[in-house]
Amino acid sequence: MTRGAGVTRAATTHVAAECAATTCASTDCAPAQLNTRSRRAFLAELGGLGLSALLPASVPRRAWSDPLGLPVGIQLWTVRETMQSDPGGTLMQLRKMGYRTVESAGFGGLSAHEFRRLIDAADLTCPSAHLDFSSGDVEAIFADAHALGARYAVSSILRQGTGQGAPNSLRMMTLDDAKATAELANRVGERAKRAGLQYAYHNHFFEFADLGTGEVAYDVLLRETDAALVKFEIDCGWMRAAGHDPIAYFKKYPHRFPMIHVKDFLPAAGEHAGAATAAQRVGAELGTGFIDYKPIFAAAKSQPLEYYFAEQEGPFTRMSQLEAAKVGYAYLHALRV
Repeated sequence: MTRGAGVTRAATTHVAAECAATTCASTDCAPAQLNTRSRRAFLAELGGLGLSALLPASVPRRAWSDPLGLPVGIQLWTVRETMQSDPGGTLMQLRKMGYRTVESAGFGGLSAHEFRRLIDAADLTCPSAHLDFSSGDVEAIFADAHALGARYAVSSILRQGTGQGAPNSLRMMTLDDAKATAELANRVGERAKRAGLQYAYHNHFFEFADLGTGEVAYDVLLRETDAALVKFEIDCGWMRAAGHDPIAYFKKYPHRFPMIHVKDFLPAAGEHAGAATAAQRVGAELGTGFIDYKPIFAAAKSQPLEYYFAEQEGPFTRMSQLEAAKVGYAYLHALRV
């Protein structure tokens, strides 16, 4: 198997797994002087130093910073392998790295109540939960969110397709798909509100195919959902890989984006990025890919942003998932806006 084929399989396996789980069946730490260094210098240092140079113990705590003064969070999909084998130990390790918040991606084979006890034991909080909407039993789904202590109930993928192919396929979202999904999101959002939660839609790459009208499906989703019922969690990595800019969306749709995923990819082989080739992109440790998050966080001040979660796609060929989580924390904790 070529590396490209392996990459494509890794990326699409992630998205396919999320599709199966969420298609609705119902209706940092680096020295303080980094602030004055260029991003290129930081990347060179990251490549030249051993991983231990990035750990919290490597610099004085007074030198640290967090973007926008918000605690650094992580999407637990990043460490999915160790979450399955040792969820409690994994959460403890994340807390020792410096993470303060987590966003769920399953419960490590446990019930939501059992998983909450592990979160509490690790001195973490879970303000946002990616939930399995496939059963259609939204009462049980939202009960899980409450058990975790979450405020946001998020669909990793909410897809009610009307075109050719299964609703949970990876095909690009059409106009009809977008309209049907927006209607479904409004219904889910209303149910979430009644349950005392806020629903949020999380994107991948397939919402960004050109519809032939000068817009993409993501624009339709934003326009045709109720702003009070449906918030959006921008996955900045997938959005940028698909050739679109989170900053532009912050400006066009203020106050719709209380959360973001902070994800990086290696540069594309060709000059042009786009939705059709996004699934082939190779996940990268934060700060080692093509996305500069400083301007994105600066623009996010207008939302205002409530939470951000580091996340990484595979394949994890350069280091383990937990080691990648350490690099992600180091990058974000050193980022000043």
